[in-house]
Amino acid sequence: MQKITKFFVRLVQNILPDAYILAVLLTFVVFGAGVVVMGKSPFDMISLWGNGYPSLFVFAMQMVLVLLTGYVLALTPVMEKVVDKLVAIPKTPKSAMGLTAIVGLVSCYFNWGFGMVIGAIVAKAMGRKIKGIHFPLLVAASYGGELVRGPSSSIPLVSATPGNFMTELGIDIVPVTETLYSPWNIILTILIAAALFTYYCTVKAPDDEIIEYKEPLEEAVIAKKEKSAMTFAERLENTYILNILIALFPLTYLVVNFNKLGFNLNLNLVILIFMTLGLLFHSTPMQYLQAVARAITATKGIIVQFPLYAGISSMMVGSGMVESLSLWFVNIATPTTFPMITFLAAGLVNIFVPSGGGQWAIQGPVMLKAASAMGASIPQTVMAFAWGDGWTNQIQPFWALPLLGVVGLSARDIMGYCVIWTIVSGIIICGVFTVLTFI
Repeated sequence: MQKITKFFVRLVQNILPDAYILAVLLTFVVFGAGVVVMGKSPFDMISLWGNGYPSLFVFAMQMVLVLLTGYVLALTPVMEKVVDKLVAIPKTPKSAMGLTAIVGLVSCYFNWGFGMVIGAIVAKAMGRKIKGIHFPLLVAASYGGELVRGPSSSIPLVSATPGNFMTELGIDIVPVTETLYSPWNIILTILIAAALFTYYCTVKAPDDEIIEYKEPLEEAVIAKKEKSAMTFAERLENTYILNILIALFPLTYLVVNFNKLGFNLNLNLVILIFMTLGLLFHSTPMQYLQAVARAITATKGIIVQFPLYAGISSMMVGSGMVESLSLWFVNIATPTTFPMITFLAAGLVNIFVPSGGGQWAIQGPVMLKAASAMGASIPQTVMAFAWGDGWTNQIQPFWALPLLGVVGLSARDIMGYCVIWTIVSGIIICGVFTVLTFI
């Protein structure tokens, strides 16, 4: 395992370009495939790209705010003390690696956006405290849990919602008790958690290649003035009461929302939670804005790359590539292999269409109609698709951008370890769905 991991780490470091360059190259690949394989004209493909380019603007802004508000919260004295207590638990690099992996997995289970930021914050703190630990491997461990499918997974939630596209196909809605919370899916989740913990506690970098965490150059902190020397405007900028008053708006909304709907997280609620705590835990509006200034640099990858992937997704869908790929997988499947084939098909398309809900709306009908026609399990098809959608996130820098922005690494630093984890987790998931067909 050590030799295999070392091979992939060096391979990725040599051939994987910056995440932005990868997005550019994928754009050219999909454009060329649309022209050569699907028979579209270059102008048609560029039109599809241009029409799709703005489609992730809202999602990109959500991700920027998740990262920004989470980072700002991490810079508060209160959160620094909480994280310091957590990272005081492990005493060795191996135990630090295992705890980081579990924190990332548990937080991603409840909400992947929440997990990305929390996992990155814990990884940074661990890297700062534990000497001799390979920081890129630690970050990869915190990212590995993003694979897990939890209560915020959009595909099984949509499948359980009355009036979704499944009813138009003559397929009944599938309650989450048959998908997310089915006994077999809970067992699969436990197996993935155990494998994640085992892998990242076992694998290690060679002693001569260990890269420890390095503190970034921080922005200069504005010198504080005595209140007596402040102007009226400066006193407003440095009064805690303004933080409290504006924080009451999201705080009140969150209390009312959770009271009505229960603790059901989504990206917008995660942003509000982070923003509320950040305002309450920073002592003045200016301190809050200084933290924002430090955090905003970490969002640059999201801002630049998300629209490129929106264009790629539009070309994939509009040219018919997604449907053609799905039908190819369907044609080689049998009722026994269909859930596993669905998992692999979803994983492949996810590399180019990085949106779970959007991918399900496009690719889902093809897979569900085939599952219904050949008598394969609909709940297993739904969850196989959901797991496949998360599986290749481990080798797609698109989803790692929030985490990488916080820790200050590039995709090539962690992807070698993620490749091995993708292979290991893929074998486990394929094995479980194959066994299920015989039960």
